[in-house]
Amino acid sequence: MLKLCQSHYVTAAMFSLAINLLYLAGPLYMLQVYDRVISSLSETTLVMLTMALLLAFAALAGLDTVRAKVLTRTSIRLDRNIAPCVMTAIIDRSAGGARGHLLRDFDTFRQFITGTGVHAILDLPWTPIYIAVIFCLHPTLGGFALGSSIILILMAVFNEWIVKHPLSESNEAASKNYSFTEMSLRNTEVVRAMGMTAGLLRRWSRDRGRMLERQVTASDRAAMMQSLIRFLRLSMQSLILGLGAYLVIERLATAGAMFAASILLGRALQPVEQIVASWRGLVSARVAFLRLRELLAGAQAQEPRLTLPRPEGGLSVEALSYAAPGMSKPILRGVSFQIEPGEVLGIIGPSGAGKSTLARHIVGVQAASAGAVRIDGADVSSWIKTSLGQHLGYLPQDVELFADSVAANICRFNDGEDSEVTLAARMAGVHDMILRLPAGYDSQVGEAGAVLSGGYRQRIGLARAVYGNPSLVVLDEPSSNLDSDGDAALAACIMQLKKRGTTVIIISHRPATIGVVDKILVLREGVVEMFGPRAEILARLTRPVPIHAVRETTG
Repeated sequence: MLKLCQSHYVTAAMFSLAINLLYLAGPLYMLQVYDRVISSLSETTLVMLTMALLLAFAALAGLDTVRAKVLTRTSIRLDRNIAPCVMTAIIDRSAGGARGHLLRDFDTFRQFITGTGVHAILDLPWTPIYIAVIFCLHPTLGGFALGSSIILILMAVFNEWIVKHPLSESNEAASKNYSFTEMSLRNTEVVRAMGMTAGLLRRWSRDRGRMLERQVTASDRAAMMQSLIRFLRLSMQSLILGLGAYLVIERLATAGAMFAASILLGRALQPVEQIVASWRGLVSARVAFLRLRELLAGAQAQEPRLTLPRPEGGLSVEALSYAAPGMSKPILRGVSFQIEPGEVLGIIGPSGAGKSTLARHIVGVQAASAGAVRIDGADVSSWIKTSLGQHLGYLPQDVELFADSVAANICRFNDGEDSEVTLAARMAGVHDMILRLPAGYDSQVGEAGAVLSGGYRQRIGLARAVYGNPSLVVLDEPSSNLDSDGDAALAACIMQLKKRGTTVIIISHRPATIGVVDKILVLREGVVEMFGPRAEILARLTRPVPIHAVRETTG
């Protein structure tokens, strides 16, 4: 991120150089007024010095404005170049759950680099230079300034020590609270229907209370340190005046040097105070940056790959096993089977058998713990995701539509021909239903398709799955929200896909859909119990159990 905008930071640093040079105009003015103008009683010199000072301050204000604009443009450039990469990395991340906070992390970092904290960081290297100038005015004044700056820096380090722990806990609790909020808002219908609001609020308030408690602790400590540092800075700025006055009385320094030293010390210590004041934002930006670096490093670890040609649809699953993180019992154990291009496979089994997990592995959205899934002999993990996705169709068990038009949802937000959209809708048997919507294909479906019924969403999701003539289509419980007409349309769609030579995998218990498959795979507790031609598997499933076997089982 920083390398991408290196030229912007170099430019901002150059403006900081000019700005801090112009800040010397004030002390120089003091020196000239007290040491030259007053002693010479020259009004002309005073007028010319004042005009030069105002000109310098006008230039300083202009350069400070330009520096702020440069950093703002840096933020915009970061957003345009990095935000899509962050979003892509979030989408490709295998871990589930709410991940919107990662994009908030990017915004936190991006907004920080345009704030006053960064301006103070750019000005901080000038603190030793101001102290060196004070040494030039008088070594005693310089030693006092050096000691003052060391004390303030130590106070800033102490501030980091007392604020870091509660602030880290607050950020962690905030992240949990935001994630729980996202998940809760996705299930508002269930919450309202079953009267879960009160209980959910208690659970929601737990992390939020922890977040607020830690925030209060961190804010109180930071406020105390900020006030203490402000007190020290103002006191030191005044004490150096007293020290300068003593040197003037002893005729060791001039009055101009006394006032110039006070102004220079105030300017030298100001960045330290500003950094402490924006410490909370600095810590949050640092934490956000580290999380983003980890996210993007994982995304960039993939080396460039050769784009493979369009697959024919042959599927081979080889000793596939998967265990969810933190769980000892695997969901899938040594699953193996193979189907040829154009075949239709039905996967059946009891709830919790791992059918949906297997479907996610087949389309490559979940990484296997062991084994492999191959399409035309190539491991799905070796495919470029965007390339493989063009040749796959996937209808998950929980259909999610996007807040856009019906057409945009079907065409996967690609710039395709309108005829392809309507063809996919006709295959899914939803074309006539879409035409009855207020704006037809341009009708907005609302957040997650909220304005549509479950059956509508499922059939539009089916149209999206078959859009673009994919080589392999995976349908997970595609008829869960369909009526008898929907079942007939689904069976007709599968037959059309079969005629096209498309490989279809369907997870379903409906006879209307199982009746069109070529092969059946029975999955139980993550293990393949049976696999073979449909007639053979159905015969084995419906075979009557011998009486002696029943007696042995019950005996």
